[in-house]
Formats: sequence, structure tokens, C-alpha cells
Amino acid sequence: MQKQFNEKRLKRERIKRRIRKKVQGTPERPRLVVFRSIRAISAQLVDDTSRHTLVTVTSLSKSLKEEIAKAKGKVGAAEVVGRVIAEEAKKKNIGTVIFDRNGYLYHGRIKAVAEGARKAGLKF
Repeated sequence: MQKQFNEKRLKRERIKRRIRKKVQGTPERPRLVVFRSIRAISAQLVDDTSRHTLVTVTSLSKSLKEEIAKAKGKVGAAEVVGRVIAEEAKKKNIGTVIFDRNGYLYHGRIKAVAEGARKAGLKF
């Protein structure tokens, strides 16, 4: 079981490195990074030139607790996270981003974050 987990983790790391060679965030167009764990999902906007995180949103936030409780499962929670990160980006005058799926397949919760951000007006 441990060997299978390590192989899966290493494969994701290889994909992640390949993506990061091409994807760079700037102050005008930061990188939207998505991280998914078994129980939560988080998204953050990163400026790679100055190495700063501009905005962070996670499904474990106390401020999002009510909205996530109304959402249908983990995919619904991921869509809420995407919508909220887009709203926070708008407050900081960020309209376009580069999407970094962090080595995960563009499917399920990762796709829901992207769609939620697009619905709220973020372009990528």
C-alpha cells in the first residue's frame, strides 16, 4: 500500500514540475494554485516575481462555514472556494490569472474551483 501511494505522489510531483516550468505568475496576472486534500480544498493567488501570496481561501475557513454547509458535498465546496477567491481577487484589482492545477487532473474538485472562479468573473 505504501509503495502504491509513493508512486502516485511521485507521479504528481513530476507533472507538477513540468507545469511549473511553463506557468509563472506576475503581479498583473498571478498564478491561481489549487491544493486538494482528503477533507479540504484551498486556492491561492501567487506572484512568482516577488514570491508573495496575494490571496488565500480554504474550505476550512470559519467565514465560509455556512456557505459550504449549504453546498452539495466536496465538489460544491470547491465551487464556493473558486467563487470566493475570484471575489477577493476583484477586491485587489486582479481580473486575469494563470491557472495552476498543481499536478492534479483537471476534473472533479479542481474543475469546480476553476468553474466557480470563472462564474464570478475571473478570466484565465
